[in-house]
Order: sequence, then structure tokens, then C-alpha cells
Amino acid sequence: MASATTPRPIDARGWLIEVQDLTATPETWLRLGLLTSFTHAPGESEETEDTTSFDDEGFASQDVMQRGATLSVESRFAADKVGKQDAAQAYVDNVWAYRLGADSHNPVRWRHRSQTTWVVWDATVTPGEQGGETNAKTSWSATITRSGKPTTAPVTPPAGGGS
Repeated sequence: MASATTPRPIDARGWLIEVQDLTATPETWLRLGLLTSFTHAPGESEETEDTTSFDDEGFASQDVMQRGATLSVESRFAADKVGKQDAAQAYVDNVWAYRLGADSHNPVRWRHRSQTTWVVWDATVTPGEQGGETNAKTSWSATITRSGKPTTAPVTPPAGGGS
């Protein structure tokens, strides 16, 4: 039997992804709910420079010049009975997605429920497709692209006590 310290796979459904509502006071984080999948691509937008020379005797050499990352999220389009869209989805679709230039940046944080630290990104967003077929729920998606170096923040309250 595995001990409590033996690493175990974690459930994908335990990930929390939140966007900060920059229009709200005090600081307000909106959880992207009804997620059906997400993909963290830590090598997205990576740029390398080939540094191979005759001295490398035929073996390739390179330096990483730029690091990038994205979070692609898929969800169900969520609205209440009177048609008011989920707060996080509405913020992404109607506020963040329309900002340009320096204003296109927005804080995002994400972590697994078992973790005690958020990963925090300054990010931009690309809205995704929405749709569905005859007997399906409407989909919702977005791609969040990190800008700059990621930071971290402690979870308050501690892990398991909500977001």
C-alpha cells in the first residue's frame, strides 16, 4: 500500500483558474467555472537561437532567447435563467477581450486545489469559439497567454478552504 508521501496522480478537475476583475473594488477574482478541459503549454512562444559552430563537431547547439506559456480553457457557456452570463465568462468576453495595447493585460491566477500557492500571470486573452450541436450544451473557450515572468502568491484561506 502507498504511503501518504508516495506521489499520486492528481485529478484534472481539481484545477482552479481565476481572472481578476480590474473594474471591481475591492480586489475581486472571478473563477472560470464549468471547465471541461484545460491545457497548460509551458513552451508556447519559446524562441531559440542556433549557436552551432564548427567547434561543436556536428552536434547542434542552441540558446533559449524567449520563454512563453499559454493556458487554453474550455468550458460550457453558462448563464442563469434570465440569460445573465457567468461573471468570469462575461468579464473575459465583454471587458478583457476588447481591450487593446497596454490595456489588453489582465492578471490571471491558477493552481490545483491541493496546492497552497497560486501561479500568477500578467496575461492577454484570445476569445475562443462557441457552439454546439443539436443535443449538446453550448461550448465556451479562451486562450490565455502569459506576458512576462510568472509570479506566485499564497492561497488565502489555505488549500481546501475555497479560492
